[in-house]
Amino acid sequence: MEFTDKQIQIIETAERLFSEKGFDGTSVRDIADEAGINVAMISYYFGSKEKLMEALFELRVGTVKMRIESLIKDESLTPLEKVNILIDEHIERNMQKQCFHKIMVGVQVTIKNPAILKAANNIKLRNAVVVTELIKEGQKKGVFKKKVDVVLMLNTMIGTVSQSLISMDYYRKFNNQQDLNEEEFQLIFKRRLSIHIKTLFKVILTNEA
Repeated sequence: MEFTDKQIQIIETAERLFSEKGFDGTSVRDIADEAGINVAMISYYFGSKEKLMEALFELRVGTVKMRIESLIKDESLTPLEKVNILIDEHIERNMQKQCFHKIMVGVQVTIKNPAILKAANNIKLRNAVVVTELIKEGQKKGVFKKKVDVVLMLNTMIGTVSQSLISMDYYRKFNNQQDLNEEEFQLIFKRRLSIHIKTLFKVILTNEA
């Protein structure tokens, strides 16, 4: 889905407010005032606050499906290399978009709005279907195990990244990395998280330990 600059401005304003005040705690008026527009414009572009949240999901993760499809077609990469790219991109996307990550955690933990949860699950389902195609490619080539629970595998990645981001300060203190500046710490954290998840996926997908 393509969004105009004005739609993106509204979506990103809503994203910031949703992460700060929660979905239920943010009104359409709040979003309009913060974006410097009138309420009617939000209604015109999105129809409702729920539809605006769905547009946020599309903006942040709607392109994942196309990205996976392009990787499947890339004959220069092995199936495991393609999976590793998806892992790194998932980590990067969540670290760069902390507000969205906070919203997604809230949506899936509190489950206060069934329509919003359904919209989030629909996008996850859509992405899981194309990830399954990527896994099947590896199975056909004999490099992946025949039995792979794709949803549990993806949950392993999503849950690990989510919990790791929530507890970054704890991780930093435990590893005595307070003397590092933020950029240095983030690079080390991202690299270790990437290696950890890739190791788990290699065990899940292949016969190699």
